[in-house]
Amino acid sequence: MRYLFASFLVALSFLTLLPVGVTNPTDAEISRSRGWYPIVGLLYGLMLVGLVGLFILVSPILARTLLAVALLVIVPALVNRFLHLDGLMDFCDAMWGGRTVERRLEIMRDSRVGSFAVAGCLCVLLLKFAALYTLALSDAFFVSLLVFPVISRWSMALLLTAFPYGRQQGIGSAFFAGNRPWLATALALLTTVVVCWLSLGVVGVSVLAMSSLLALALGLWTARRLGGGLTGDCYGAANEIIEAFSLSCFAVWLHFAVPSYVDTGYGSGVFFRYLNWLPLQRGWFSYSGIGLTN
Repeated sequence: MRYLFASFLVALSFLTLLPVGVTNPTDAEISRSRGWYPIVGLLYGLMLVGLVGLFILVSPILARTLLAVALLVIVPALVNRFLHLDGLMDFCDAMWGGRTVERRLEIMRDSRVGSFAVAGCLCVLLLKFAALYTLALSDAFFVSLLVFPVISRWSMALLLTAFPYGRQQGIGSAFFAGNRPWLATALALLTTVVVCWLSLGVVGVSVLAMSSLLALALGLWTARRLGGGLTGDCYGAANEIIEAFSLSCFAVWLHFAVPSYVDTGYGSGVFFRYLNWLPLQRGWFSYSGIGLTN
């Protein structure tokens, strides 16, 4: 039982504030936990869908306000204890505030924040907020909420496998101590592809592909500036950046109308079609002036 669920509990403990985990997890269990990252992302997506549903139950008009969209940005940050935002801020300070590899690594260890950190964090949060508000006016709002956290958590698993750890010591070194980490990464990829395909078909898989390429490009650029590897702050920063990027892609692609090729058969778009007929979704459209698609 421990072999099956320990790595999942480790992933939950790393990516959320839930009081779960495993006593003295082994390096192999920590390494395998990356395979569960997209599942944890799916839990985040379900939480956001449930949060919007709660807004609609309280007041459908409230659900369309800037306040509701702001909460969709704030609540996930609270659930992960602001760790990813902290990583993003340290990442921005180090990448633009340090002139040498040693100085950049030193800045990432420093608990203080500078102007680069504040500016970078504000830019990412503003982009996520604007994309979410744009999506809130589309009939793909619910399903987009379901998908984008899965893609961003997959990007973390991808970077953990594609690049070495940038420090000699640290909790991140355990991810590189397990055997055959590519098996866990393959599981994470399979989970992400299935969720994207069942949710938004070609659109979902295309955004996944673009997000993966951006994550690899970001990882390559960062590794070169950090002496060949990545640190824990880099993974948190990647999660925030990929969230903003994938949300922006969905906002641009799906704002006006969901293209017909979302449903190309073979199960694509199943989640979209199902969510489109939920009572809460009908209530959302009836108050937002958007008609349901056939």
